[in-house]
Amino acid sequence: MRMTPTAIFIGALAILAAVVFVMVFWPYAQRDMTPSEIFRPRTLVEAEGRAIYIANGCVYCHSQSIRTFDWGHGAERIAQAGDYVSDEPILLGSQRTGVDLSQEGGEHPDDWHIAHFINPRYTRPNSIMPPFRWLGLEKINTLTRYIQALGLKQADQRMGRQTYWKKEAIQAYEAGPVYNVKWLAEHVPAGWRHIPNPYPTTAAGLMRGRRVYADFCIGCHGPIGDGMGDAQPWIYPPPLNFTILKDRQISGGILYYQIMNGITGTAMPYFKRELESQKIWEVGNYVAVYFINQSDANTAPHGIDSAWEP
Repeated sequence: MRMTPTAIFIGALAILAAVVFVMVFWPYAQRDMTPSEIFRPRTLVEAEGRAIYIANGCVYCHSQSIRTFDWGHGAERIAQAGDYVSDEPILLGSQRTGVDLSQEGGEHPDDWHIAHFINPRYTRPNSIMPPFRWLGLEKINTLTRYIQALGLKQADQRMGRQTYWKKEAIQAYEAGPVYNVKWLAEHVPAGWRHIPNPYPTTAAGLMRGRRVYADFCIGCHGPIGDGMGDAQPWIYPPPLNFTILKDRQISGGILYYQIMNGITGTAMPYFKRELESQKIWEVGNYVAVYFINQSDANTAPHGIDSAWEP
């Protein structure tokens, strides 16, 4: 056989056809279209929000696929093929410039997302996500409905939990600051309520706490801890004013527990997947020293001192 241009052209087409068959058509024919246990059809408004998500290129920065070795935000459930049976196109994404959104529904209440879309720096001070205030509140609310459905039936369960605790949190806030602080503290397990911050207050530790506060907390709680950060106009109940906590028996353990686990129903998220234990203790002590004006750091009861302590 002579290597004529015609033969090369036909051969190239045959190779391309074989690759497309093996990589595209054969997997498509073998795909499993059985819905997973969390699958449910999207509502009309969720579908409209998905269209906004696609139109604004969110898929270029956010994936929607949790893998077996993922550990970070949204890693409650490994993605399965049956999760995507109604998605056209599938928005798996290939970049994680932003967090994975597979299980984002119910991770935060609606008002957190609205503040985040208005300007991501309000809720995530170091975010590089562009602001979407220009979409207008109607489209932002529609986009939020889609985000809050990510995770499908599991997201619905988390949203039910957010709705229940938001009602409780609003009632506590509207009952006044004394009752609100008492309510927040009483929902911390008893063992945590009586644990002091186990590390001594040092200049270096306070500077590390200050850095963590600036990176994660300042957008909601504000530069002086009074709850008047940039996100405050969009959040209800508003962020906690730390300066009212003096003489209210707020231990280091209470601060640690609420920073670690967040406060469901409010815009206070959990940080247990982003901050190591030392960072949580140190930002808690920074809040205690500079905003509450009282710290129980390194007081009894405590165990054996850590090897690195001065």
